[in-house]
Amino acid sequence: MTTEIKVPKLPESVADATLVKWHKQPGEAVARDENLADLETDKVVLEVPAPVAGVLKEVKVAAGTTVTSDQLLAIVEPGAVASTAAAAPAAAASAPAQAEASKGAAKVSPAARRVAEEKGVDPASVPGTGKGGVVTKADVQSFAPPAAALPSVPGGQRVERRVPMTRLRARIAERLVTAQSTQALLTTFNEVDLAAVQELRARHKDKFEKTQGVKLGFSSFFVKATLEALKRFPVVNAGVDGSDIVYREFYDIGVAVSTDRGLVVPVLRDADALSFAQIEKAVGDFATRARNGQLTMEDLTGGTFSITNGGVFGSLLSTPIVNFPQSAILGMHKIQDRPMVVNGQIVVRPMMYLALSYDHRIIDGKEAVQFLVTIKDCLEDPGRLLLGV
Repeated sequence: MTTEIKVPKLPESVADATLVKWHKQPGEAVARDENLADLETDKVVLEVPAPVAGVLKEVKVAAGTTVTSDQLLAIVEPGAVASTAAAAPAAAASAPAQAEASKGAAKVSPAARRVAEEKGVDPASVPGTGKGGVVTKADVQSFAPPAAALPSVPGGQRVERRVPMTRLRARIAERLVTAQSTQALLTTFNEVDLAAVQELRARHKDKFEKTQGVKLGFSSFFVKATLEALKRFPVVNAGVDGSDIVYREFYDIGVAVSTDRGLVVPVLRDADALSFAQIEKAVGDFATRARNGQLTMEDLTGGTFSITNGGVFGSLLSTPIVNFPQSAILGMHKIQDRPMVVNGQIVVRPMMYLALSYDHRIIDGKEAVQFLVTIKDCLEDPGRLLLGV
């Protein structure tokens, strides 16, 4: 009796996926839960685990093929023994490769496996620091030897390379163009003095980390201030559906994270119900899993409003593009000491520019400006976040 291997159920928002690579060939033995193939959607890379131990009898879909939910990918014969032809290469493999086989491919994240192949590193020889000993992309990058210098191009020769976009990059491009072509985008700016937040963090960060088990960063302050502003101006949390405005009475906040594959926006569900510590833990977890290619579809689906922070890369000011089909996005930037006039005196303050890009079809300029002023007021007097004033 054989077992069919099918494409996992994809969310309604994801129509199809690309079968990037097979990790097993027909005739090779597979262990239960061992990853057989990688599927790349426009959001995440999914693994296809073997439901039973046995032998991969037949592959139905070649690498590079676009597949859909429940499509048949391969046939596994449970309990069978690998063929001699398939076993021969395995016997000739090096000891590290045998170590990986015993370790199980599921111990290596898809992103780590891809980097290992690019750098010629055996994943089995890399110590895993991820949860449960999983080898992460960062593990491989730190283990791999530095890349050799590229050879010089002779005689002024001009070279170009053409590579296809990843599904994620193509999806990002599609959504950005859709936002700009369907929404009346406008950006308004303000600046915020973060001296009070910095003082509060400095005073409580040690005790906060000791009691909560996570460092007190800026993310929780900005999420809390954003939630206060969204509650005062519900239209910023709304969306357009045809000729209707859909007001959402819940707050799912997307937090943009940059990865090697592109920008992803995992979502804090019901963010208004989270504490400062819970927000810090969730954002930190998103960042780690995003860079290791471990985010799930659920992490990236939905969202009513987004926050992006170009300041971590040194950006002083920008005009972020709305994460369609949302109606607004908050851009944070670099914190920089600047001379400011306070009570008639010139003083040095840690300042940050804020940018709100919004769909002018439903959000008026007055609401956008007051939205940013609310965030500014909450951050310059953090007590407001606790008192709701």
